[in-house]
Amino acid sequence: MPQTDPFSRCHPGVNALYFALVLGFTMFFTHPVSLALSLGSALAYGAVLRGKRGLLRSLGYTLPIFLLAAVLNPAFNHQGATILAYLPSGNPLTLESLLYGLAAAGMLAAVLVWFSCCTQVMTADKFVYLFGRVIPALSLILSMTLRFIPRFTRQLRSVSQAQRCVGRNVADGSPIRRLRRGITVLSIVVTWSLEDAIQTADSMKGRGYGLPGRTAFSLYRLDGRDRDLLLWLAFCGLYVAAGWLSGGLAWRYYPTVQGVLTGAFPLSVQAVYLALCLTPVILYGKEARTWRRLLSKT
Repeated sequence: MPQTDPFSRCHPGVNALYFALVLGFTMFFTHPVSLALSLGSALAYGAVLRGKRGLLRSLGYTLPIFLLAAVLNPAFNHQGATILAYLPSGNPLTLESLLYGLAAAGMLAAVLVWFSCCTQVMTADKFVYLFGRVIPALSLILSMTLRFIPRFTRQLRSVSQAQRCVGRNVADGSPIRRLRRGITVLSIVVTWSLEDAIQTADSMKGRGYGLPGRTAFSLYRLDGRDRDLLLWLAFCGLYVAAGWLSGGLAWRYYPTVQGVLTGAFPLSVQAVYLALCLTPVILYGKEARTWRRLLSKT
């Protein structure tokens, strides 16, 4: 079995184009089938990147957000022609508002999972490689932002363990003592993060980052597989966008639910969209089959 995700080893341009397409389509499409395909594909790719435990952690924060968004819309939005019941406030609970709340919740959950996959695949060096010459300041800020949360979390864990070793465990003592120790740990980590940001900025400035004519070494090379993937992603993106603009993914929730579910062209658009979203998973499965075949011959 492959130990790493093959899509993560592709050229940064391939990764950037893929996430731009899936995130853009997810945020603009309101068709329930498209949203379900996007959310399912995002969870599948998250399982490839982080395993079953990572998938469970993703569901741990995605499911509450999904339920909250699904409940809030019918509680405050009472549009729609199909009245199911009346709330204690006297406002109607409509089928359309309930379905729209589920669609909005699915969209939000899919975007969150896609972004978590994007932050794991699009590393800081990939952002600097793609945008370092075009927008050097913004690319540096983006790369520092993407790596800030995991580095901050690791440093917070290290400082907490160090404080525990010297008898200043945050979980021991009275509430006031625990609060003081927690503030101390947080102060140490915040000070470290500010100093690290200043050192990074000074280091990049000392290396001439962003200066005109500056060259940069990179390990990324656009090979034949990357070109094939770029053509595939461009084809899928154009086909799905054309289907959406031509009404193949038309769907509305108010005043009544109405949209396109059947037909050769709408189904083909959904099939291409599913293939687009599952591209990394397909690559992983293909490489896994290759590994199993090679191992069986040894």
